[in-house]
Amino acid sequence: MFPSYSLPFKFLSPFPPSLYSKGCFENPTETQIPSHLSLGDVKGDTLIDIGSGPTIYQLLSACKKFNEIIILDYTNRNCQELEKWLKKELGAFDWTPVVKYVCKLKGQREKWAEKEEKLRKKVTQVLKCDVRKPNSLAPVTLPAADCLFSTLCLEAAYKDLGTFRAAVKNISSLLKPGGLLVTVTVLKEAYYMVDQRCFSCLYLDQESVKEAIKDAGFDIKFIKEVQECSPNTFADFGALLHGVACKWGPKPAQ
Repeated sequence: MFPSYSLPFKFLSPFPPSLYSKGCFENPTETQIPSHLSLGDVKGDTLIDIGSGPTIYQLLSACKKFNEIIILDYTNRNCQELEKWLKKELGAFDWTPVVKYVCKLKGQREKWAEKEEKLRKKVTQVLKCDVRKPNSLAPVTLPAADCLFSTLCLEAAYKDLGTFRAAVKNISSLLKPGGLLVTVTVLKEAYYMVDQRCFSCLYLDQESVKEAIKDAGFDIKFIKEVQECSPNTFADFGALLHGVACKWGPKPAQ
């Protein structure tokens, strides 16, 4: 039985992009970054990042494994924030400390500037997306991708398991048969805070996520739950679930 909450939490409410980035990533630490760093052996031509928010940290590993990265998010403000960084516009959030930190973890601290430019070149589009809809990019259409990547996204967008499961099905249409869905999902979280504002999160356990992925037409290739409680009061999560799943059908041609 999942807990119930009576507080007036918000789903799909826009938070201030710059405040979110500053509050979570201005001083990067192991608690914030490593869980989303590596895509392992996953690689291909095109990767679509679902629900990027205003952040780029989750794509720093992807830029060396894919030729093209397409970023999708629900809010115009997040898309605009990402475009500012990609175009090096005045007022864009400075991701340099995060990029340096990631490069340091990889033993390549001196290559941080090269990493930033590589990512900028690989990102070809930033598009608005509503995964509640079967055609989540309408009226835009995209060729099916080799990989869908989603970190800490869908669980923050829905208030019940039915709509969460529908969203997983909806995003599957963006992926080639045989393509891979790579996810990092927060488990056992009911809320998170941005700039002293409280936002809701769908309380999930591992079985609920696995069932949603299987029901959307995927075979799960890897799943691992990492017990990782929030180090402070900005959220109440209890674990992170890392998953890789293959969409049913023949594998994409190499």
